[in-house]
Amino acid sequence: MALDKTFMILAVCMVITGTINTISTKYADLTDSKGIDGKKRSFNHPFFQAAGMFLGEFLCMMAFRFSLCYDRYYKGVETERAQFNALIFVLPACCDMTATSLMYVGLNWTYASVFQMLRGSVVIFTGILSVVFLKKKLYVFHWVGMSFVLSGLALVGLASVLSPDKDSANAPHPLLGDIIIVAAQVVVSVQMVVEEKFISKFKVPPLQVVGWEGFFGLTILSSLLVPFYFIPGDTTGGRLENAPDAFVQMGHSAFLTLAISGNILSIAFFNFFGISITKYASATTRMVLDSIRTVVIWAFSLAVGWQQFEYLQVIGFTLLLFGTTVYNEVLVLTFGPLDHILGYKKKREDSLENEPLIPTPREDGTVQ
Repeated sequence: MALDKTFMILAVCMVITGTINTISTKYADLTDSKGIDGKKRSFNHPFFQAAGMFLGEFLCMMAFRFSLCYDRYYKGVETERAQFNALIFVLPACCDMTATSLMYVGLNWTYASVFQMLRGSVVIFTGILSVVFLKKKLYVFHWVGMSFVLSGLALVGLASVLSPDKDSANAPHPLLGDIIIVAAQVVVSVQMVVEEKFISKFKVPPLQVVGWEGFFGLTILSSLLVPFYFIPGDTTGGRLENAPDAFVQMGHSAFLTLAISGNILSIAFFNFFGISITKYASATTRMVLDSIRTVVIWAFSLAVGWQQFEYLQVIGFTLLLFGTTVYNEVLVLTFGPLDHILGYKKKREDSLENEPLIPTPREDGTVQ
């Protein structure tokens, strides 16, 4: 019963913090504030916001250190430290930095709910890259799930383009924003493959992984904000990114500062609660909760008038959710001939073939 209560608290907190993360970022994009040139305009600083996100991830390192101290001084348990070179996190951090920056650019140009839904396309790219680089075997149900995800993506994207208010300030360039968000998922899938190939073998605690990637992402992107100031772009003064202007706009708007702070803190707590959900339940449970977050963001966007209701978006999200649950085996379609047709039976047979016939000894002398 205690576990059920703990799980419910973690689940609710994960959905809430995840929702706050997307909504606070979009709210910042829509907030008008006086800039460095004295003119009032919307907050258009995607790279600055991405740096804030990495600051939030870096805070997870503090949570990890706190957990170590708690185990040591209150539980009397000395946690075994994983041996690794921290530089292994540079490449996935660069992937995360690129993907996050692209997604924040896309979010600035499209709807918050569409942004959240289109992130589901990562299933397709991760599946394909895992076959190519990790030599994983995908079964028929994987490809079926990916097909439904692709169909859902097409409808969600079409809905945002056909929306009556597609030219509003809430989504000035929906099609371009959608394309950028989907492109960012390709980079995210590369990050996942890199993490599985080079990092998973070191058995680094997930919270520490997020912390290190946050550290390198924050360090690299903060350094890049300097040259970005001198590269032509569409922010104040025709710059790619204008960090001084971002700080000035925050100084002139308490609500904007609150939104940026909400983005930073929510990403830290979202990762913490998400990792805790994986520990108490499973990764698939975390995925289902993430889908609930998408529904909440969509409902909030409709309620506050950030977008209008589109039935195509509902159908598209349903297909996305169905495809994702089939791919991740949350929904297993084993009834009747589908067990054989969709490859579930073949997967069970392959699993049996790969199981050792003789128990293998552990280091402590027992067998597994």
